Amino acid sequence: MSDTSEGSTAAASSSTSSRGGFVLFLRQVLAELRKVVRPTRDELVAYTSVVLVFVVAVMLYVSVLDLGFGRLVLWAFGG
Repeated sequence: MSDTSEGSTAAASSSTSSRGGFVLFLRQVLAELRKVVRPTRDELVAYTSVVLVFVVAVMLYVSVLDLGFGRLVLWAFGG
């Protein structure tokens, strides 16, 4: 009979610790978010510009490859 009471105590303890673990997790997340250094407006504009230029460059590269391979396939298979 003592095994049953120990099992229920362990289950209650487990549910309390998981709840406490979640609260601890949230506290740690908030502490880490406070450490984040946000970029200035100038940095944000610069980073966004770099990303957009890179995306356009990759888009042009892929478009040229697609056009080239498309023409190659049409030439090879007589389209």
